[in-house]
Amino acid sequence: MIELTREDDCYILTMDDGENRWNTTFVREFARALDEVEASTGPVALVTRSASEKFFSNGLDLEWVRSQGDHRGGDRSAFGAEFMTLMGRIITLPVPTVAAINGHAFGAGFMSALCHDVRVMREDRGYLCANEMQLGMTIPKPELALFRHKLPADAFFETVQLARRWTGPEAKTAGVVQLTAGIDTLEAVAVARARELSPLGANREVFGGQKEALFGENAVLNQPHGAAYLLRNSQRYR
Repeated sequence: MIELTREDDCYILTMDDGENRWNTTFVREFARALDEVEASTGPVALVTRSASEKFFSNGLDLEWVRSQGDHRGGDRSAFGAEFMTLMGRIITLPVPTVAAINGHAFGAGFMSALCHDVRVMREDRGYLCANEMQLGMTIPKPELALFRHKLPADAFFETVQLARRWTGPEAKTAGVVQLTAGIDTLEAVAVARARELSPLGANREVFGGQKEALFGENAVLNQPHGAAYLLRNSQRYR
Protein backbone atom coordinates (compact mmCIF):
# COMPACT_ATOMS: atom_id res chain seq x y z
CA MET A 1 0.00 0.00 0.00
CA ILE A 2 2.78 2.43 1.02
CA GLU A 3 6.45 1.69 0.39
CA LEU A 4 9.28 3.85 1.67
CA THR A 5 12.84 3.59 0.41
CA ARG A 6 15.89 5.78 0.82
CA GLU A 7 18.46 6.73 -1.79
CA ASP A 8 21.22 8.72 -0.09
CA ASP A 9 19.68 12.07 0.86
CA CYS A 10 16.25 11.36 -0.65
CA TYR A 11 13.36 9.28 0.66
CA ILE A 12 10.98 7.88 -1.97
CA LEU A 13 7.44 7.26 -0.71
CA THR A 14 5.50 5.16 -3.22
CA MET A 15 1.71 4.90 -3.03
CA ASP A 16 0.94 1.44 -4.38
CA ASP A 17 -2.76 0.74 -3.95
CA GLY A 18 -4.28 0.97 -7.42
CA GLU A 19 -5.95 4.37 -7.67
CA ASN A 20 -4.49 5.27 -4.25
CA ARG A 21 -7.83 6.25 -2.80
CA TRP A 22 -7.82 7.59 0.74
CA ASN A 23 -9.28 5.58 3.59
CA THR A 24 -8.22 5.16 7.22
CA THR A 25 -5.86 2.27 6.53
CA PHE A 26 -4.15 4.27 3.78
CA VAL A 27 -3.83 7.31 6.06
CA ARG A 28 -2.23 5.27 8.82
CA GLU A 29 0.23 3.56 6.48
CA PHE A 30 1.24 6.94 5.07
CA ALA A 31 1.67 8.31 8.59
CA ARG A 32 3.93 5.39 9.54
CA ALA A 33 6.17 6.17 6.58
CA LEU A 34 6.42 9.79 7.72
CA ASP A 35 7.44 8.56 11.18
CA GLU A 36 10.54 7.02 9.61
CA VAL A 37 11.33 10.16 7.64
CA GLU A 38 11.00 12.35 10.71
CA ALA A 39 13.14 9.99 12.79
CA SER A 40 16.06 10.47 10.39
CA THR A 41 18.79 13.06 10.82
CA GLY A 42 20.92 15.18 8.53
CA PRO A 43 20.19 16.55 5.05
CA VAL A 44 17.22 14.76 3.54
CA ALA A 45 14.13 15.36 1.41
CA LEU A 46 11.01 13.37 0.54
CA VAL A 47 9.53 12.54 -2.87
CA THR A 48 6.00 11.16 -2.99
CA ARG A 49 5.11 9.17 -6.10
CA SER A 50 2.58 6.63 -7.34
CA ALA A 51 3.11 3.13 -8.68
CA SER A 52 0.06 3.57 -10.91
CA GLU A 53 0.56 4.54 -14.53
CA LYS A 54 -2.67 6.56 -14.55
CA PHE A 55 -3.37 7.87 -11.05
CA PHE A 56 -1.40 9.85 -8.50
CA SER A 57 -4.41 9.61 -6.19
CA ASN A 58 -8.06 9.46 -7.18
CA GLY A 59 -9.38 10.94 -3.95
CA LEU A 60 -11.61 9.55 -1.23
CA ASP A 61 -12.33 5.81 -1.24
CA LEU A 62 -16.04 6.14 -2.00
CA GLU A 63 -16.59 2.39 -2.27
CA TRP A 64 -15.30 2.02 1.30
CA VAL A 65 -17.43 4.93 2.54
CA ARG A 66 -20.58 3.41 1.05
CA SER A 67 -19.89 -0.15 2.14
CA GLN A 68 -21.06 -1.72 5.38
CA GLY A 69 -19.32 -3.96 7.89
CA ASP A 70 -15.64 -4.83 7.94
CA HIS A 71 -13.52 -3.44 5.13
CA ARG A 72 -9.81 -3.22 4.44
CA GLY A 73 -10.21 0.56 4.49
CA GLY A 74 -10.54 0.46 8.27
CA ASP A 75 -12.45 2.58 10.80
CA ARG A 76 -14.77 4.96 8.95
CA SER A 77 -15.46 7.10 12.01
CA ALA A 78 -11.77 7.91 12.47
CA PHE A 79 -11.09 8.95 8.91
CA GLY A 80 -12.02 12.64 8.81
CA ALA A 81 -9.90 13.76 11.75
CA GLU A 82 -6.96 11.47 10.94
CA PHE A 83 -6.87 12.47 7.27
CA MET A 84 -6.95 16.20 8.01
CA THR A 85 -4.28 15.76 10.69
CA LEU A 86 -2.08 13.92 8.19
CA MET A 87 -2.47 16.71 5.64
CA GLY A 88 -1.43 19.20 8.31
CA ARG A 89 1.56 17.02 9.07
CA ILE A 90 2.67 16.86 5.44
CA ILE A 91 2.39 20.61 4.92
CA THR A 92 4.60 21.25 7.98
CA LEU A 93 6.99 18.32 7.58
CA PRO A 94 10.42 19.55 8.72
CA VAL A 95 12.16 18.40 5.53
CA PRO A 96 11.62 19.48 1.91
CA THR A 97 8.86 17.55 0.13
CA VAL A 98 8.21 17.03 -3.58
CA ALA A 99 5.11 15.45 -5.15
CA ALA A 100 5.74 13.64 -8.45
CA ILE A 101 2.24 13.81 -9.97
CA ASN A 102 2.22 11.20 -12.71
CA GLY A 103 -1.53 11.16 -13.38
CA HIS A 104 -4.93 12.17 -12.05
CA ALA A 105 -5.11 13.78 -8.60
CA PHE A 106 -8.70 14.44 -7.56
CA GLY A 107 -10.16 15.71 -4.30
CA ALA A 108 -8.13 14.30 -1.42
CA GLY A 109 -5.41 13.35 -3.89
CA PHE A 110 -5.12 16.96 -5.03
CA MET A 111 -5.01 18.05 -1.40
CA SER A 112 -2.14 15.69 -0.62
CA ALA A 113 -0.15 16.99 -3.58
CA LEU A 114 -0.74 20.61 -2.53
CA CYS A 115 0.57 19.85 0.95
CA HIS A 116 4.01 19.19 -0.54
CA ASP A 117 6.50 22.03 -0.91
CA VAL A 118 7.07 21.44 -4.63
CA ARG A 119 4.88 19.78 -7.26
CA VAL A 120 6.17 18.23 -10.48
CA MET A 121 3.36 17.17 -12.85
CA ARG A 122 3.25 15.02 -15.93
CA GLU A 123 3.00 17.31 -18.93
CA ASP A 124 0.96 15.19 -21.35
CA ARG A 125 -1.70 13.39 -19.29
CA GLY A 126 -3.62 13.67 -16.05
CA TYR A 127 -5.70 16.31 -14.27
CA LEU A 128 -5.65 18.08 -10.93
CA CYS A 129 -9.18 18.77 -9.71
CA ALA A 130 -11.06 19.56 -6.52
CA ASN A 131 -14.27 17.93 -7.69
CA GLU A 132 -16.48 18.46 -4.62
CA MET A 133 -18.80 20.85 -6.47
CA GLN A 134 -19.35 18.26 -9.18
CA LEU A 135 -20.25 15.72 -6.49
CA GLY A 136 -22.71 18.09 -4.78
CA MET A 137 -20.45 18.59 -1.77
CA THR A 138 -19.18 21.72 -0.06
CA ILE A 139 -15.46 21.91 0.63
CA PRO A 140 -14.60 21.86 4.36
CA LYS A 141 -13.09 25.09 5.68
CA PRO A 142 -9.71 23.52 6.54
CA GLU A 143 -9.44 22.33 2.94
CA LEU A 144 -10.42 25.77 1.63
CA ALA A 145 -7.68 27.28 3.80
CA LEU A 146 -5.15 24.85 2.33
CA PHE A 147 -6.09 25.77 -1.23
CA ARG A 148 -6.08 29.49 -0.42
CA HIS A 149 -2.62 29.33 1.11
CA LYS A 150 -1.16 27.31 -1.75
CA LEU A 151 -2.79 28.76 -4.87
CA PRO A 152 -2.80 32.19 -6.55
CA ALA A 153 -6.15 33.98 -6.21
CA ASP A 154 -7.55 33.28 -9.69
CA ALA A 155 -6.46 29.64 -9.63
CA PHE A 156 -7.94 29.30 -6.15
CA PHE A 157 -11.41 30.43 -7.24
CA GLU A 158 -11.40 28.35 -10.41
CA THR A 159 -10.30 25.33 -8.39
CA VAL A 160 -12.67 25.42 -5.44
CA GLN A 161 -15.73 27.10 -6.96
CA LEU A 162 -15.64 26.10 -10.63
CA ALA A 163 -14.03 22.66 -10.17
CA ARG A 164 -11.55 23.33 -12.93
CA ARG A 165 -9.52 20.40 -14.19
CA TRP A 166 -5.92 21.49 -14.55
CA THR A 167 -3.63 19.85 -17.09
CA GLY A 168 0.09 19.89 -16.41
CA PRO A 169 0.93 22.86 -18.67
CA GLU A 170 -2.11 24.83 -17.42
CA ALA A 171 -1.23 24.09 -13.81
CA LYS A 172 2.34 25.28 -14.32
CA THR A 173 1.23 28.51 -16.01
CA ALA A 174 -1.23 29.18 -13.18
CA GLY A 175 1.30 28.45 -10.44
CA VAL A 176 -0.46 25.32 -9.18
CA VAL A 177 2.66 23.24 -9.89
CA GLN A 178 6.24 24.39 -10.22
CA LEU A 179 7.58 21.96 -12.83
CA THR A 180 6.33 19.64 -15.57
CA ALA A 181 8.05 16.69 -17.22
CA GLY A 182 7.39 13.75 -19.48
CA ILE A 183 6.41 10.49 -17.85
CA ASP A 184 9.82 8.98 -18.57
CA THR A 185 11.65 11.73 -16.70
CA LEU A 186 9.06 12.78 -14.11
CA GLU A 187 10.52 10.89 -11.17
CA ALA A 188 14.08 11.84 -12.06
CA VAL A 189 13.13 15.53 -12.21
CA ALA A 190 11.35 15.26 -8.84
CA VAL A 191 14.28 13.47 -7.20
CA ALA A 192 16.76 15.96 -8.62
CA ARG A 193 14.75 18.86 -7.20
CA ALA A 194 14.43 17.08 -3.85
CA ARG A 195 18.19 16.58 -3.68
CA GLU A 196 18.78 20.24 -4.44
CA LEU A 197 16.58 21.09 -1.46
CA SER A 198 17.75 18.35 0.90
CA PRO A 199 20.38 20.51 2.69
CA LEU A 200 17.50 22.60 4.04
CA GLY A 201 16.30 19.50 5.89
CA ALA A 202 19.47 19.29 7.97
CA ASN A 203 18.12 21.86 10.43
CA ARG A 204 14.69 20.41 11.16
CA GLU A 205 13.89 22.94 13.86
CA VAL A 206 14.38 25.91 11.55
CA PHE A 207 12.85 24.38 8.40
CA GLY A 208 9.84 22.94 10.20
CA GLY A 209 9.50 25.96 12.46
CA GLN A 210 9.13 28.35 9.55
CA LYS A 211 6.49 26.10 8.00
CA GLU A 212 4.59 26.36 11.28
CA ALA A 213 4.88 30.15 11.06
CA LEU A 214 3.42 30.00 7.55
CA PHE A 215 0.72 27.40 8.05
CA GLY A 216 0.34 26.66 11.77
CA GLU A 217 -1.37 28.28 14.74
CA ASN A 218 -1.47 32.09 14.52
CA ALA A 219 0.20 31.87 11.12
CA VAL A 220 1.79 35.09 9.92
CA LEU A 221 -0.33 34.93 6.74
CA ASN A 222 -3.48 35.10 8.86
CA GLN A 223 -2.53 38.07 11.06
CA PRO A 224 -5.26 40.72 11.31
CA HIS A 225 -2.71 43.47 10.58
CA GLY A 226 -0.93 44.20 7.34
CA ALA A 227 2.75 43.91 6.54
CA ALA A 228 3.46 47.60 7.27
CA TYR A 229 2.05 47.32 10.79
CA LEU A 230 4.01 44.14 11.46
CA LEU A 231 7.21 45.76 10.19
CA ARG A 232 6.73 48.87 12.31
CA ASN A 233 6.02 46.69 15.36
CA SER A 234 8.37 43.83 14.65
CA GLN A 235 9.37 43.46 18.30
CA ARG A 236 5.88 42.13 19.05
CA TYR A 237 6.21 39.31 16.52
CA ARG A 238 9.55 37.70 17.34
